[in-house]
Amino acid sequence: MMDGASQPVAAVDEAGLQALRVDLAAAFRITDAFGWTESVGNHFSAAVSADGMQFLMNPKWKHFGEMRASDLLLLDARDTEVMTRPNAPDASAWTVHGTIHRRVAAARVLLHAHTPYATALATLEDPRMLPLDNNTARFYGDLGIDTGFGGIADDAAEGERLAAALGENSCLLMGSHGISVSADTVAEAFEKLYFFERAAQTLMLAYASGKPLNVLSHEVAENTARGWHAYRGMAFEHFDYLKRKLDRADRSYRD
Repeated sequence: MMDGASQPVAAVDEAGLQALRVDLAAAFRITDAFGWTESVGNHFSAAVSADGMQFLMNPKWKHFGEMRASDLLLLDARDTEVMTRPNAPDASAWTVHGTIHRRVAAARVLLHAHTPYATALATLEDPRMLPLDNNTARFYGDLGIDTGFGGIADDAAEGERLAAALGENSCLLMGSHGISVSADTVAEAFEKLYFFERAAQTLMLAYASGKPLNVLSHEVAENTARGWHAYRGMAFEHFDYLKRKLDRADRSYRD
């Protein structure tokens, strides 16, 4: 279920905007450090306005490993002229993130990546995240799956379909494509990206064994997913640790 979907959301103030820029820039750098970048593609965004229409997103074709807080574009999902300007974002980024922020206000932070195991899972005829252990069960009942892949996601219909597939879930496995996760904060969204890739790795390795899978029952899987709620604080501690590592190596992401 989408984080905070039933709670009112306030617009980000000036101090909050700068903090959000820093956290989002950190997420780009950390993703690169984990080896999850794909050339200069893929996109992260974070809503600034209460209705989600205004949001930060990475500029076109800037590598995650060099992202700075000041590089992030401040966009409006209602802006019909955005793609005509010299600093227009990547067309597929605008299609996916612009549409989801316009249609799903609860998706405050949206991270899209082609991490290796999640992408491999997305290519299967049956790409469900089967609940086999704690990590795979974490996403039980909270994962939309889109199987309508039609190529590069750069037209309006594609964005609308993906927004509908996400629905009230916080995660979307994009068939033949990759993974998108959403949360209230950058730290929580990154934690979902991290654990989804770990879960996909477990599932793909289990498939590769050729042995029968020990799939958890609905009751156990549901209980396990619910049990993760008490561990929400892990995301912030993990992300703070990763930012401290960044600070020791290169603080330029904060600029």
